[in-house]
Amino acid sequence: MEKIRKNYLDFICNDFTIMPICAILGPRQCGKTTLARQYAKTYQGKVHYFDLEDPSDLNKLDTPKLTLEPLEGLIIIDEIQRRPELFPYLRVLVDKKKIQILILGSASRDLLRQSSESLAGRISYLELPPFGVFEVEDWKQLWLRGGFPRSLLAPTDASSSRWRQAYIQTYFERDLALMGISLSPQEMSKMWNFLTQYHGNILNYEDIARFLNLSVPTTKKYLGLLEGTFMVRTLAPWFENISKRQVKSPKLYIRDSGIYHHLLSISSYESLILNTHVGQSWEGFAIEEVIKTLFLRTQDCYFWATHQDAELDLFIPYQRKRIGIEFKYSEQPKFTKSMRIASEQLSLDHLFVVSPLNENYSLDTKVTVTNLKEIKTCIESVVSSL
Repeated sequence: MEKIRKNYLDFICNDFTIMPICAILGPRQCGKTTLARQYAKTYQGKVHYFDLEDPSDLNKLDTPKLTLEPLEGLIIIDEIQRRPELFPYLRVLVDKKKIQILILGSASRDLLRQSSESLAGRISYLELPPFGVFEVEDWKQLWLRGGFPRSLLAPTDASSSRWRQAYIQTYFERDLALMGISLSPQEMSKMWNFLTQYHGNILNYEDIARFLNLSVPTTKKYLGLLEGTFMVRTLAPWFENISKRQVKSPKLYIRDSGIYHHLLSISSYESLILNTHVGQSWEGFAIEEVIKTLFLRTQDCYFWATHQDAELDLFIPYQRKRIGIEFKYSEQPKFTKSMRIASEQLSLDHLFVVSPLNENYSLDTKVTVTNLKEIKTCIESVVSSL
């Protein structure tokens, strides 16, 4: 049975009240097509669907004016990144006619830059991630398998792992190749190793270039494509003109925990919690889940660190308050010296420590321990009281 992602359906409905075109962007097989079809079921009028991975539909849009201009109602165009040259015509179309156009893409807004240039003032963007903790009952299974529907909902851990293996192989062999990057099996192995080794670490492009035996410009291009196709997240540093010397390079995370675990050959929850990378895994998983749960924009998410080893995993300006979040895979999180320094140096209104526990309690007057299921409620409660 299809899972209705009501929050995202509401976003689409709201966006169409102000824009004639809505773009749903997200990684392959995260549920974009399912969401679009769910929206189509609510639409009062004719619906026309074009899948640009279908050669027949792709050919039809060789002549977009002849194909699209006679249509009324809702037009859905899936995998739009295969035909970015359509964007100028879509602008002409929505200026002529009162229609809705829902476009789906497996590339970020930056990679679809032509859309923002051609469709300025006519398009809204919705990033659809894989399933999040607020959409499922078993957060442990979500952590292990990740949020891609076919991985999360697979009948066994083994079948979930097989799906992720196929997904990774397709991503490297087809998706990146379509963008002009062809990797040999040896280069793919290096890239996989790179992804796991740098998860949760500060990027040094020169070191990474040497590791991958690439030039620095090529390394930056590869990382940009990994980020632009939603495989990794680079978390920007927050820095201010204060006394301590601060880190000014981004951190890298593999966005889906299931993909990360597959690359580490972690195939069960038991092997996950016994793995030496469990702390890094929890940090990356929990950061991604907080961003999903609070519907945060990438440009509003930061980490903070100094070269004297004080750091904060996530810093967000939230409803005009300065909120810090630490992620600790621990049964008894402590209020550490690093947290105290971050609270003081960043003038935090409140600091939250997210752990796997099923309880909330205070570590200090402005420090609260909570969990992923309740983080949104806790933050909103604290912010409303400030």
